[in-house]
Amino acid sequence: MKKYFILLSLTLLFLMPFKTIAQNDMKETTDMHSSKLSLEGVWQLISFYNYGDNGTVDTIMSSNSYKQIKMYSKTKVMWSRFAESDSTDWFGYGNYTITETSLTEALDYGSKSMNPVINERETFNFDLILKENTFTQIEKDQDGNPLIAENYIRIE
Repeated sequence: MKKYFILLSLTLLFLMPFKTIAQNDMKETTDMHSSKLSLEGVWQLISFYNYGDNGTVDTIMSSNSYKQIKMYSKTKVMWSRFAESDSTDWFGYGNYTITETSLTEALDYGSKSMNPVINERETFNFDLILKENTFTQIEKDQDGNPLIAENYIRIE
């Protein structure tokens, strides 16, 4: 009987590391599949597209003389824009919500130049293309045609 107990104990000691490895692998797989893409973080504009009436698309790249940053927490958004050629300040702050394909920003206030825009529009609605470290927000006209798209990369 003592032999069986020792043999059983040794077998269990030998198998325990495999159980731990299997549990860790299962947890990593579960975590990987349950992770949801999020806007939480800091994003830098890298380019934007202007869509023309005739189907043309102009791409404008960001530069040191034209920058825009967006910061998202769980429910809040804040953005600022710097354009060296423009002495006007541009920033906004408010709430946001997302679905798999849409982004809605409801700004509470902004810079002096942005407040009249905020007062005219209750919300800013965009189509959303979200990946782990990039996102694109696309504004469309009343007929569903794209007007402008902003392309961002995650910087934090």
